[in-house]
Amino acid sequence: MRRLLMLAAVAGLGLSNAGCLFNAYGSDPNTRMNQLLNQSEDMRQVREEWQRIWFTDQPSHLTPDRIHGGIQ
Repeated sequence: MRRLLMLAAVAGLGLSNAGCLFNAYGSDPNTRMNQLLNQSEDMRQVREEWQRIWFTDQPSHLTPDRIHGGIQ
């Protein structure tokens, strides 16, 4: 019984955190659009940060040509 109650509590917390029980966005269409635009802009910036962290935004140093990745 205790295990079932704990499982129900964890499932309830997980569902409320995922936006299933409580809506994550506002009910006004203008507010909702603003929130969605902000979230998509954040996702775009995360992708650029991830490329910067893994150095995939720099030119490859394996090319036979001498390429400098700094400001030219």
